Amino acid sequence: MYAQMVDTGTRVAGNELDAAEALFQKRIDDGIRVEPQDWMPDRYRKTLIRQISQHAHSEIVGQLPEGNWITRAPSLKRKAILLAKVQDEAGHGLYLYSAAETLGISRDQMVDDLHSGKAKYSSIFNYPTLTWADVGAIGWLVDGSAIMNQIPLCRCSYGPYSRAMIRVCKEEAFHMRQGYDMLMSLCRGTPEQKQMAQDALNRWWWPSLMMFGPPDADSVHSEQSKQWKIKLFTNDELRQKMVDQTVPQAEYLGLTVPDPKLKWNAERGHYDYGDIDWEEFYDVVKGNGPCNRERIATRKKAWDDGEWFREALVAHADKKSKARLAVAA
Repeated sequence: MYAQMVDTGTRVAGNELDAAEALFQKRIDDGIRVEPQDWMPDRYRKTLIRQISQHAHSEIVGQLPEGNWITRAPSLKRKAILLAKVQDEAGHGLYLYSAAETLGISRDQMVDDLHSGKAKYSSIFNYPTLTWADVGAIGWLVDGSAIMNQIPLCRCSYGPYSRAMIRVCKEEAFHMRQGYDMLMSLCRGTPEQKQMAQDALNRWWWPSLMMFGPPDADSVHSEQSKQWKIKLFTNDELRQKMVDQTVPQAEYLGLTVPDPKLKWNAERGHYDYGDIDWEEFYDVVKGNGPCNRERIATRKKAWDDGEWFREALVAHADKKSKARLAVAA
């Protein structure tokens, strides 16, 4: 039955739908990747559209906090590195928009959903970059959290998403090392520079842990996404991995993680950490963060300012298509 649906794109209902979903789940359990032409449950498609488009929006909006510092980088070398990084993030957004389009949603629709507030992006990008050290903290903590979340996505069940993530993760790993190197330079500099690094860690630590999403007990989508192998780990599992990885790195820098409850738990083999302010997280997600309105206003302006260019591209493409048809005739 499943093979017939794949070949014909048949829509099924009732008991046949239950049987089709059971066969679909078995394919996933067997490690067979789902491709765009394959039959899939509507819930699976919608879940992927929500997750991949949100991921794409996060990459695009994520350019803004760091792009703010391109003209103020302390050296030509640092400016070149930051330019390359911001360009990488734009590329990641394009890969992911393309992956989402294979599920039947248009890029224009995804952008409209972002601008209207229907679609979300990572809450972390609604915080301001107040000093140059914040750029390093984003590379180390934000991209570090992103890598922790994204490496498992290279093995997720949807083919276009998993393949896009391979290149994204390679570039994000470089971004993390770049951010850590920047903070290392500050920590080895003057006392004022080291204090700047500490202040950045103080402000970005908790929002970085919020990046993984709400606790598992409150997560609406995690369990189903794990069953479909869209996600391979829960939010809390990934958050714990991030804490365990990052605390020794902070100690090496000579910085103090801003959590008085942080301590090594030998029985668990993990760090225990303090309570996260989930009220702040949900408030930012609802649009009340320090920079929510600014971020969306900036993206809307960029979209509106680029309308003439998009129209020119379409006109040029139409002109080339007509020319090819004329030659063929």
